[in-house]
Amino acid sequence: MPADPLLSSLLAAVAATPDDIPLRLHVAQLLGEHGRIPEALQHCTEVLRRDAGNGEAITLLQRLTAALTAPATPQQAASDFDWNHAEQQVSDIPEPALAQDGAPSPVVEDIERPAVRLADVGGMEHVKERLELAFLGPMRNPQLAKAFGTNLAGGLLLYGPPGCGKTFLARAVAGELGASFYNIGISDVLDMYVGSSERNLAQIFDAARRNAPCVLFLDEVDALGQKRSHLTHSSSMRNTVNQLLAEMDSLGGRNDGVFVLGATNHPWDVDSALRRPGRFDRMLLVLPPDAPARAAILHYHLANRPAAGVDLDRLVRVTEHFSGADLAHVCATAAERALAASMRSNRLVPLTTADLEAAVREVRPSTGPWFATARNVVAFANTDGSYDDLATYLRKHRKL
Repeated sequence: MPADPLLSSLLAAVAATPDDIPLRLHVAQLLGEHGRIPEALQHCTEVLRRDAGNGEAITLLQRLTAALTAPATPQQAASDFDWNHAEQQVSDIPEPALAQDGAPSPVVEDIERPAVRLADVGGMEHVKERLELAFLGPMRNPQLAKAFGTNLAGGLLLYGPPGCGKTFLARAVAGELGASFYNIGISDVLDMYVGSSERNLAQIFDAARRNAPCVLFLDEVDALGQKRSHLTHSSSMRNTVNQLLAEMDSLGGRNDGVFVLGATNHPWDVDSALRRPGRFDRMLLVLPPDAPARAAILHYHLANRPAAGVDLDRLVRVTEHFSGADLAHVCATAAERALAASMRSNRLVPLTTADLEAAVREVRPSTGPWFATARNVVAFANTDGSYDDLATYLRKHRKL
C-alpha cells in the first residue's frame, strides 16, 4: 500500500509530541482504517500508559482487536470492518475460555534470572544504601529482622524521572537476592474483556508464588493503580485497581518469597490505598545519574565505538540532570556525526570530545518537564512529607 503523506506527517507529529493524547488517538484511528492494526494497537497502548481510564482509547482498542479477530489479513480485516457498528461486532466475538486453575499465566512465561548486581550500577551510592537498609538487608537476614520487629510484608516503589534506571535497579535487586525476575507492564495486564484484566493480575501473582523466590516488577504503577477517584467513568479500571490491592494484601501470607517492586514517573497519581502499610509502603527516589554514574554510562556507550582522546570528566560536567537514556542518545548522536565525517573523507574518523559536546548542545535533558511537575507537587502536595527527598534535591539544585 503506498504511503499516505498526511499519515506520515501525523506520525512525525506524534513522535515530536508523544504526550499529545488526542493526536495519538487520531493517528491510531487512521492507522486502523489503513489496515496497520499492530501500529494502531501500539498507539492505543501508549495512550493507556499515560491515561489508563481513557474511554476513547479503550473503545478503539476493542475495535482494533475485533478487526484482528476476523479470518483475514490485517489489511483485509480493517477494510471489511464496519467501524460504525463496532460495538455490536465486538459483542459478537466469543470471549476466550477462562484459564484453568493452576495453569501458567501466559504473560509471565519467560523467567529471567538476572546476573546484574548492584555493584554493576554506576554511582548512585545513596540509592544503593537505601535499597540495602530498607529492603535487601531485611530480606537477607529474616531472623534479625524478626528480632527487631521489622515486618517483611509490603513492597518498594521506585519513582523519579523517566530514563533514570528504575528497571535496571529492579533487575539488580533480583540479582542480589538470586531470585527470578518478572517484568510486568500495563500491556501484560489490561485486556478488552470484562474481568480479564483482573484475572491476568491474579495469574501473574500466582505464577510469581509458584516460582518464589522472585522479584515481581510492576512498571507504570500509576497506570495500573491509578487513583480510583479519577476512574468514575471506568468501572473496569476501578476493578483492576481493586484486584491489585487484593493481591498486594497477600504479601504477608500467601506471597512469601515474592518481593514486589513498582516503578512510576508519577507517584502522586497512584491510589493512596496502594501506599498504605503492607502494600507499597516504602518509596525510593531514583534521580538522574550523579557524576560517577554519568561517567560509567558514557564509558559504557563509548566502549565499542572508535574514539580518540575523549575527555569524560569534561562531558560529565556538562551533562548534569541528563538521564541515562539522554546520555545514550548523546553518544548515538555523536556517533552519527563521526560516521558522516568518515563517509565524507572515505576513512574512519573516530569520535572526539568536540563531537560529544556538539551532541550535548543538540540533545536537551528529558528530565526538565518532570521536574517542572515535581516542583508543583513538592510546593503544594507534600503535607505528609512523602516527597521530602525530592524537595531536598530541588532545593540543592535551585529548582524549587
